[in-house]
Order: sequence, then C-alpha cells, then structure tokens
Amino acid sequence: MTAFRKYIDIGANLTDEMYQGIYHTSKKHEPDLDTVLERSWSSGLCKMIITGGSLTDSKKAISMAQLDSRLFSTVGCHPTRCNEFVENPETYLDGLRDLIASNRDKVVAVGECGLDYERLHFCEKDIQLKYFEYQIKLSREFNLPLFLHCRAAADDLVDILERNKDNVMGGVVHSFDGSLEALEKILSLGMYIGINGCSLRTKENLEVVTKIPRDKLMIETDCPWCEVKPTHPGYVHVVTKYPSVKKEKYSINSGNQVKGRNEPANIVQVLEILAAVRNENIDDLAEAIYNNTSKLFFYDK
Repeated sequence: MTAFRKYIDIGANLTDEMYQGIYHTSKKHEPDLDTVLERSWSSGLCKMIITGGSLTDSKKAISMAQLDSRLFSTVGCHPTRCNEFVENPETYLDGLRDLIASNRDKVVAVGECGLDYERLHFCEKDIQLKYFEYQIKLSREFNLPLFLHCRAAADDLVDILERNKDNVMGGVVHSFDGSLEALEKILSLGMYIGINGCSLRTKENLEVVTKIPRDKLMIETDCPWCEVKPTHPGYVHVVTKYPSVKKEKYSINSGNQVKGRNEPANIVQVLEILAAVRNENIDDLAEAIYNNTSKLFFYDK
C-alpha cells in the first residue's frame, strides 16, 4: 500500500551542507541532494517545503525550490537567528517582505519563526520575543500561515499569537515535543501540530500525540535532523527501514542512506509510529494528514 500513499514533508532543511557532503566543515562525500530527492519522490513524497531560517537561508531555499515544481519554501527568521534583526530591523523585515512578494508561487508560509528557550545562548529571550512578534505581521500582509518553532516556550508563544490574532492567518507548530497542557493551549488557537522523530523520543511524547485531533495533524522529517532512532520508544512500530552506512563509507549510487542523516523518504516512519500508537488505519491517517497539509499550505497552488 505504501506506493499509493501521498506525503508532504512540511519541514525539510534541504539547504543544509550535509546534502553537499559536508559535515562540520569537513567534506566526507560528493554532493548527493539529487539522489536524496529521487529517493524521496519514489517513496511517495509529492511535495516538500524547504525551511527558511533567516534571510540568507530563505533566499537559498527559494532558489532550490525554483528547480522543481514539487518544492516550496518558507521565508522567515528562526528564534536562534533573531540577532540578525537587531542592527536594522526595518531593513531586515523588508528583505523578508521583498523575498515573499517576488516569489509568491513558491513561498507557502512565514517562518521558521517562534521561540526557543532551550538555546538562549544563541539568542537571548528578549530579542527572540521582540522579533518573533515583529515578523508576524507578514502573515496577514501576504495571507500566509505561520511555520512555528516552539521549545520550552509554549506559554509565551501562545500569549504572542493571541495578542496578534488579527495578524495570524493560521499556522503549524512544527517539530512539536511539548506537554499535553502545551498541546491544548496551541490547539485552542486553531493551530496545526507537526510531528517528526524529535516529537517521538519519549513515552510521554507517544501519549501526547494520541491526543492530537486527526484534522490538526501534520508530519515532517526536519531532515537532516530529527530522525527516528532505535533508542526511541516508538521505534518498535517502524516497519519501513532503509540500509545506511557511515558517511565516510557512503557512495551516491549505493542505494544506502548516510547513517545519522535524516532524509525526506523517512517520513513514512513517523506515519507508522503515529498510526500504531493512535490505533488508526495507516492509509486513512496518511490521507487525512495529506489533506490537512494541502488545506493549510496549498489551497491556491
């Protein structure tokens, strides 16, 4: 049945250097993004959203998306990158604005934006709060949903979204790994919830994902990160497994994946875990998730 399922990866960091064979500035193998994409399309992916985490990242994401009709992008500034706003906030926001305006066919969300209180060493809390709220206005301006990041910051995220509800045209909190209480607060705003391997790392996570209404659920990989690992409690439910080798031994045409580097093709593993722990028919769940994603991001595409 897998071949008949359709997937949309809402969070793929395809501009990351790992897909150019570079790991921590060291080249380990030849660029293989084309191979990764081919594996993805043949595994049932029909669209992918490339994450833009800064003005520079967003430009790269759009350039990549222009190469294939199935690729799209977000435009925004990640909470850990919000220091980039500080020198000249208006100029930076105008840069994001111009990028969206000139690529309306490819940009499907404002983001990745939000709050990350687990990595305040990259950007202090006050700056994150200020410039998350500052860029929200782009949602209404371009009638685009928000692609949201939230780490240990649900209360403040919800407060800001509530305060700016007239400027928020829907959205998804991606890579969600919060508590049931956090889930309920986010759902009360009408937001969707994006689930990946990082969302399924603990037994509590597996409990929480069973509480997400089917019509508010989306899946993603957040590749090259957030893979489902054998140490995760949900791994016992993974049916689809791909051979992998260490990056130093990887060759492009081997049919292997790179060990420890996630790919869009692995999105099926997230679906398999969700279907198992939620006790739902996997094909029905896949169809519902596909429809949710199409409704939020591709209603006019």
